[in-house]
Amino acid sequence: MAAGILMAGLLALSAAPQTPPIFQPGAPGAPSRVISADEAYALGRSSFTPDDVAFMQHMIVHHAQAVEMVALLQTRGVHPTVQRLGQRIAQSQEAEMALMREWLIDRGQPVEMPGMGGGHAGMDHSAHAGHAMPPSDTPVMAGMLSPAQMQALAAASGPAFDRLFLEGMIRHHQGALDMVDALMARPDAAEDTMLSDFTTSVVGDQSAEILRMQSLLSDL
Repeated sequence: MAAGILMAGLLALSAAPQTPPIFQPGAPGAPSRVISADEAYALGRSSFTPDDVAFMQHMIVHHAQAVEMVALLQTRGVHPTVQRLGQRIAQSQEAEMALMREWLIDRGQPVEMPGMGGGHAGMDHSAHAGHAMPPSDTPVMAGMLSPAQMQALAAASGPAFDRLFLEGMIRHHQGALDMVDALMARPDAAEDTMLSDFTTSVVGDQSAEILRMQSLLSDL
């Protein structure tokens, strides 16, 4: 009887699903080795490049401008569907900004990109220093609206604002996709698991939102 129970237990163990092994590639000429899931997770968090860091720092600034644009939408836009879409964009981008800050802090990296000094998402603040300079036509970075474009958006209202908002946010979203493409063209980019998942999410979400905004724009 005992032998039968032991045999049944062995059969049950042999039938249980087995976790596939995780292999870490070795150095050139060296064999791969099997590592644990915990080791793989730790490696995924540690394998980041300066390009990865710059991408996250820049994307925080990029997202901040989108949130600023939605803040204008809440007081100057009139189309309810555009309003709802803007709210969803702001909520998702604020959550992603928190994720990006956490990613940088967890890896001992500065949250602000060098030279920003607290950074502004796109509005021109030169007048605050007593300078009556016209707003710049040059964005903080590629894929963002320039201070002049942000000023034009802030000056608009009603249906004209809704149209400018959609046109600007489509351009803004395309800029984010271009940033991901530029990162992926760099050697060893986005090997960090969390960053890889994030870039995949950015491409999927913002591509879908571009299509939605193009449809709304054609109906205005």
